[in-house]
Amino acid sequence: MAASLLACGVDPKKAILFQQSQVPEHAELAWILGCLTSMPRLRHLPQWKVKSRQKNEGSVGLYTYPVLQAADILLYRSTHVPVGEDQIQHLELTQDLARIFNKRYGELFPEPRALLSATRKVKSLRDPSAKMSKSDPQATAAIAITDSPDDIALKIRRAVTDFTSEVTYDPAARPGVSNLVSMHAAAASIGVEEAVSRARGLDTGAYKAVVAEAVIRRLAPIREEVLRLRAERPHLEAVLAEGRRRARQLAAPTLQEVRRRVGLC
Repeated sequence: MAASLLACGVDPKKAILFQQSQVPEHAELAWILGCLTSMPRLRHLPQWKVKSRQKNEGSVGLYTYPVLQAADILLYRSTHVPVGEDQIQHLELTQDLARIFNKRYGELFPEPRALLSATRKVKSLRDPSAKMSKSDPQATAAIAITDSPDDIALKIRRAVTDFTSEVTYDPAARPGVSNLVSMHAAAASIGVEEAVSRARGLDTGAYKAVVAEAVIRRLAPIREEVLRLRAERPHLEAVLAEGRRRARQLAAPTLQEVRRRVGLC
């Protein structure tokens, strides 16, 4: 993960890159926030409803995970958070918890706002009604940034579309084709209208090759950098160690103030 983030352009001099498990303040704040959260509130969150339905019985960790997410954000008194569209409700929980804590114990946490990209959600290549997820059991449903060009081309070639050959953008009526258009637009750094214009005269089969080429071109330098960084494990460990030190410098005073306010010290 560290190699992937660095390869995508995260600068550890500007951003603090660390392993959450190495900063224990996250878990402790999550416990305190969990005491301010109701069970019905968590049951309504989409991740719990979907994944517990898939597994028939979800775990406690899955159930309380949104509270840990809230702790991740509030621990650093964040004001803006880059999230996917599917995480908006989780961010709303974070905002609720900030308000609850501030009202009960005094103003401390800002209510963070969402930062959404133009491409709000990339859908599964096998089920365009669901988001693309690396945990999808279908191997061809998601594209990884380390996939080879052949793998990317194969996955996009097998993407679910429909029986209309013309390429149009209509997420409600044509989710599969629209997902390809969104991917093309994002990978080529163009608008959706421009992507549809470039597909004029092509059927969906031929358009898949255009989308695959754009995605391959966009991911190629990232993939090469990931592979290079993975071979430099001491460098990655040093980046994470420095990130952990800097993160704890920020996290410890916030948690200490939380402890003081709730009466734990």
